[in-house]
Amino acid sequence: MPVAEVISAEQYLHTSFEHDAEFVEGRIVERPIPNWEHSALQGFLIRELWAICRSLGMFAMPEQRIQTLPNYFRVPDVCIVGERPDPPARGIVTHPPHLCVEILSPEDKMIDTLDKVREYLNFGVEWVWVIDPVALSGMVHSRSGVTNVEDRLFSTARFSIDLSGVEF
Repeated sequence: MPVAEVISAEQYLHTSFEHDAEFVEGRIVERPIPNWEHSALQGFLIRELWAICRSLGMFAMPEQRIQTLPNYFRVPDVCIVGERPDPPARGIVTHPPHLCVEILSPEDKMIDTLDKVREYLNFGVEWVWVIDPVALSGMVHSRSGVTNVEDRLFSTARFSIDLSGVEF
């Protein structure tokens, strides 16, 4: 099994990827290419959350780089931030978002996804949704615990989204 080359955060930030990769402790972590259901759900969430967030003074962003630790850069499928990133940060979010959404791909391993959820919560993210784009079910994580979602209704303390309107 080949060993991945270790690079610096600066090298990562100056590298272009066809599908943006994450960076964890000096290693590039490739993300799966989204399939049809993943993309349809991501588009639905951006449309719905953008409309909700405008009235709350927040922004719904697809695939926004977030620096959770000095050598950790994650790229959630969708995140909700309360402010624009500072220009010196090169458009990278360095403050905890209100919400990070991870839409599962067939290649995703649950152990890796749950590690990411813990990383987001430890960084200060208030809510993390993990969604299966085929079943439209999943989990809502917060610092106070986790709730399984079977009714397609994903919530935070400030808003809810009903995935019943997702069309494939």
